[in-house]
Amino acid sequence: MGAWLAPLKSWAISLAHRESGRLEGLAGVKLLLDTHIWLWMALDPNRLASRVGKVLDDPENELWLSSISVWELRVLCRTGRFRTLPELPVWVANTMTELKLIEAPLTVEVALAISELNLPHNDRADGFIAATAKVFGLTLVTADEQLVQLTDIAVLPNR
Repeated sequence: MGAWLAPLKSWAISLAHRESGRLEGLAGVKLLLDTHIWLWMALDPNRLASRVGKVLDDPENELWLSSISVWELRVLCRTGRFRTLPELPVWVANTMTELKLIEAPLTVEVALAISELNLPHNDRADGFIAATAKVFGLTLVTADEQLVQLTDIAVLPNR
């Protein structure tokens, strides 16, 4: 299979299983963690639905993180709503390594793709994250009901 087909295959598999709500047992799914899913996975895995936890724990699946999520965490830390120990750059590097996360790059294509999405609100961070999923053929893992309703991307809801 050509390298260009891999994201399409991942997206097609994810989309095909979206309605049934099942991704367990599928190997090689590329998952983009929404910011809260990343934090829950690192700090409070009990907040993850059982089936979502199984999919995230499957070593055959790839876990991706948008740099926008790191920016969102930085904002939370600056406003006093969140605190990391050790300091934020070290904490982020540690979680990236421990959770084996792949950094999803913020590209011009991602920025332009935001306008192609039918976003239900004006949350810019959600726009970048959803556009990242679309551009890179990733399945977005989220508990955000507004993002779960998107039809433009594959979504694994944390329910």
